[in-house]
Amino acid sequence: MKKIFSGIQPTNVIHIGNYLGALKNWVALQDEGEAIYCIVDLHAITVPQDPKILKEKILETAALFIACGVDPSKATLFVQSSRPEHSELSWILNCFTGMGELKRMTQFKDKSGGDQDNVTAGLFDYPVLMAADILLYQTTHVPVGEDQKQHIEITRDIAQRINSKYGETFTVPEPIIKQSTARIMALDDPSKKMSKSSPNASSFIALTDTPDQIREKIKKATTDSGSEIKSSPTGEKPAITNLLRIFSGMTGREIPDIEREFEGKGYGEFKNALAEAIIEELEPIHKKFEELMADKEALHQILTQGSQKIAPLAQETLNKVKEKVGLGI
Repeated sequence: MKKIFSGIQPTNVIHIGNYLGALKNWVALQDEGEAIYCIVDLHAITVPQDPKILKEKILETAALFIACGVDPSKATLFVQSSRPEHSELSWILNCFTGMGELKRMTQFKDKSGGDQDNVTAGLFDYPVLMAADILLYQTTHVPVGEDQKQHIEITRDIAQRINSKYGETFTVPEPIIKQSTARIMALDDPSKKMSKSSPNASSFIALTDTPDQIREKIKKATTDSGSEIKSSPTGEKPAITNLLRIFSGMTGREIPDIEREFEGKGYGEFKNALAEAIIEELEPIHKKFEELMADKEALHQILTQGSQKIAPLAQETLNKVKEKVGLGI
């Protein structure tokens, strides 16, 4: 049986890139095996956070997971820091990971902004904690975006290294990347991935944006030269290709079908239809989110129950690893 693990940081806002690239996939996968979904707050503090805001964002993230269709009766939903096994296993895995491996991580290079001496050791070590998250639950499959594929590769390397040295210890996970919506790009710059941390709020559509905000952001979205509503897999028309991917992801329609509908029509008509498709898809999510946030105690209970449910597996794996490497008496 598949054992699926994935997580999202409780920072800034969850946007349609997260929804199409991750959350919709999570919902489908919870019926394919044992699904474990984590709010990775330890990863969040690799950069400065306001403690009060972070606590609120943890609950908002849980509410959005559920509003998008993650079912706590099917999937295990919990907060990373509630299971100390993540941090303890991460330290052990650090001792089997080379500095050179971590220096090659492109996400660290991007997030450090070329100033690697002044970022935290936690940001540098992020991939090892991610490896611990995954390996702790003997995960078989990890749904991720293309930008996280390198982190899955180092997770596999660490697992295979320890398995080779100590015998079968970890399941070596496989990535699941949904190609059609794996990388939704920014609305203002189709050369950059849509990001929660972007200073330009018009570059993304948050799941909590109002209909008017959605219409305005799509209206302002960058387009390519010309007026043809046609995707370009080879990269000549990156902006309209990105908007077509969003349209396809929100409606479930194939891109060629959408292209045929808008053949001979302009960007204005296409953008109006795209905005309405997004609004229609997000409307029930908005409603469910508001209901869930009105009962924060129930959200706390769901997260606590998830942590308690997953504890035996986390403890079993950690104890196995500690025994193999010679820790304890």
